Amino acid sequence: MSEFPEELKYAVTHEWVRLEADNIIKVGITDFAQQELGDLVYIELPEVGRQLEAEDQCAVVESVKTASDLFSPVAGEVIAVNESLTDEPEQVNEDAFGTWLFSMKIKNADALDRLLDADDYQSIIG
Repeated sequence: MSEFPEELKYAVTHEWVRLEADNIIKVGITDFAQQELGDLVYIELPEVGRQLEAEDQCAVVESVKTASDLFSPVAGEVIAVNESLTDEPEQVNEDAFGTWLFSMKIKNADALDRLLDADDYQSIIG
C-alpha cells in the first residue's frame, strides 16, 4: 500500500488537495487512483477561468484500461493547469502526489475541513 502524505487533504473521489497560500490550492489524483487506472494516455484539464462548485465534474483522465471523470474537491476558480500533462500524462503514473493537474483560487478555505485527512482516506480505500 502506498503512503499518503499527511499535509494533503483527500476527496472520496480520489483527488488530493494541497493548500499553497492565499486560498490557492493544487489538485491532483492519488497514487491509489493512478494505480487503479493503469498507464495514463490522455488528460483533459479544466479551462482556466472556469468556476467550479464542490463535486462538479471538471476533468477526465484516460488510461489504456478506462476513462474516469475527476471532480472539483471544493468550490473556486481554475487559475492554472499543468500543461506539461498534455504531452506527458504518464507523469501522474510516475509521481501521483508530486504531479498537480490544476490550481484553483478557492472561495472558502474552511471547505477544506470537509475533505479527508490521510488516515481517513486510507481507511476508505481499504
